[in-house]
Amino acid sequence: MTQTGADSSAAIVFAGVHASRGPIAVLRGFDLAIDAGETIALVGRSGAGKSTILKLINGLLEPDAGDVLVMGRTTRVWNAFALRRQIGYVLQEIGLFPHLSVAENVSVVPRLLGWALPRITARCRELLDLVGLPAAEYALRWPHELSGGQRQRVGVARALAADPPILLMDEPFGALDPITRSEMHVEFRRIQEHLRKTVVLVTHDMAEAFALASRVGVIAEGTLAALAAPSRLARSDDARVRPLLLPLIEAAATFGGGPR
Repeated sequence: MTQTGADSSAAIVFAGVHASRGPIAVLRGFDLAIDAGETIALVGRSGAGKSTILKLINGLLEPDAGDVLVMGRTTRVWNAFALRRQIGYVLQEIGLFPHLSVAENVSVVPRLLGWALPRITARCRELLDLVGLPAAEYALRWPHELSGGQRQRVGVARALAADPPILLMDEPFGALDPITRSEMHVEFRRIQEHLRKTVVLVTHDMAEAFALASRVGVIAEGTLAALAAPSRLARSDDARVRPLLLPLIEAAATFGGGPR
């Protein structure tokens, strides 16, 4: 259950990657291929290396050994700024600038790239409409005037502003209440159906991974312990996978259905 996909269509490839956190080995010969336009979720216990994988993709970290290829080029030869222009990043903390309006927050990267003002304005309006925050109503609001779910939508719009082909999401909905989180799952699926970005999502929540991803990878002991579609992974009896399925199994026992 550890098929990594077809390298010929891969937007991101990990090939024998080793990475450490100080003296602690985090990844040990990690292999993974992520196809262009797919959403893949990576789950694992705290400290398994999920966030390390995102940092390796956008060049914040360099592997101790092995290679990370983004769009066919190893991150070792990518110019760091050029690489990050190919990547949008959505964080749990969101990180909106409190002194900037919603429109100004969304426009940060296009302004840094020197886009003309009419292009920035049009892109901002397009993205706010896409994430369900009509520009006429929300563009001039301040972050403190928004709910948690609305701020997260602005964070998604900001990550998409320069139209990057790759989107990295680090526990993006973890700070939201359960109802808002479910609503954001629906919104994410709608947006991804429209845009078809290559999305790498890391989460502790297997239910969230199943809800959002076409394939789910389990990281354990520094390697990819399993990788499969949610329906197949739910039937796994692998001792490294099963503990992560327990909340779903308990829910199934209570309400019926789900993994057994």
